[in-house]
Amino acid sequence: MSANYYDVTQWPVGDAAEDIGEVLNSIIADIKSRQKATDEHDGGKPGAVIYVPPGDYRLRTQVLIDISFLRIEGAGHGFTSSSIRFNVPEEEWPDLHELWPGGSRILVDLPPGDDEAAGAAFRVARSGNPRISSVEFADFCIDGLHFTSDGTGLHPENTYVNGKTGIYVADANDSFRVNGMGFVYLEHALTVHNADALSVHDNFIAECGSCIELRGWGQASKITDNLIGAGPRGHSIYAEHHGGLLITANNVFPRGASSVRLNGVTRSSVTNNRLHSFYPGMVVLEASSENLVGSNHFLRDHEPWSPFFGVDNGLDDDFGLLTVSGSDNSVIGNHFSAIVDADRVRPAGAAPVIIRLKAGGRNYVATNHAVSMNVQGKSSSSAFEAQVDALLSTGTAKHLPVTAVMVDPESKQNTVLDSGTEDQVHIDLATNAFRASPALPAQNAGG
Repeated sequence: MSANYYDVTQWPVGDAAEDIGEVLNSIIADIKSRQKATDEHDGGKPGAVIYVPPGDYRLRTQVLIDISFLRIEGAGHGFTSSSIRFNVPEEEWPDLHELWPGGSRILVDLPPGDDEAAGAAFRVARSGNPRISSVEFADFCIDGLHFTSDGTGLHPENTYVNGKTGIYVADANDSFRVNGMGFVYLEHALTVHNADALSVHDNFIAECGSCIELRGWGQASKITDNLIGAGPRGHSIYAEHHGGLLITANNVFPRGASSVRLNGVTRSSVTNNRLHSFYPGMVVLEASSENLVGSNHFLRDHEPWSPFFGVDNGLDDDFGLLTVSGSDNSVIGNHFSAIVDADRVRPAGAAPVIIRLKAGGRNYVATNHAVSMNVQGKSSSSAFEAQVDALLSTGTAKHLPVTAVMVDPESKQNTVLDSGTEDQVHIDLATNAFRASPALPAQNAGG
């Protein structure tokens, strides 16, 4: 076997079950001590693979990664819903098949940090040239174990707060991969600064305060084919100052404050995602231009699970499900389902807004379709049954009037085509171009 392949359970320093952080740091030190030459036979620093077998591994020491070409891999993401379990009466726990996540599972047992970096299980940090490259995290679980009280009166396990981060990348990096991972019960799952060609693919990142955060700046990265769900004060997908970012084929669950939030992002794509939220502000573009938002399915309905009944992100329904502040963006071919109780619309009596152009100009909005229904939501103590019932119930709903497109005075020179009837689109025709969707004949009954 290669000298550059390690098994944490076979390493002579430390005990992986008691503190895998100590073991991983010792292995990284060994790699650095053996791979010192930068140019030896046209190579010299191939990096290494560290294997984490199935099992539970407590992490009491933060792992510092400062070498390129390192892959840490396990044998399964091991996700299961801790939120559902913690909201089951404790006397029923002995009857549950599992209580905790499984697979190759790292239990983050660090004290709460003063910031994301201090509370991170894995901190990647290396300055200088070249940028740290080709670090991979694959096929294991990072579990924050518990949330803590935040003073709001929520059950402590429902706050999404604990000062813990899964992976924190502090410095400029190239060609990182986070694939097949499970993240659960972390205040911040994955935070990456200054990413170039980052791949976040096929992960299960849920029941975390915020899931994927691309900060600083970056380019040519992708967030694809993930199952994601953040908390009501965090973001499922957040990116700032990125170009060429691809966000596609993700299934984004409720209850994040936003499904996708882009700040200062240009020439990027948000396409073919299934987005589900309990609040307005599902996709927000701030100071972002020349982006494509296309072929996504938006579902906005109400929280059906009783432990979170009444929790929201603080936004009114006139904020918009998709809100754009920026120029030269294309919003094409999206489907919106607004399944909302008219009595719970804010402000009272207002028509919920589907697409809102708030600022900027020259945006192109075309062939978007909105289905809007007035449904009285119900709550249930069973998370799975409540959410499935809510998703599948369509038969008894009645039509809910909405504003399909609202163009604010601060947004000009936009083109809006076939995305709402004349009555459904609020637009100044003196400064924008508009073609209405044909209005259907009035029905005599029902609908």
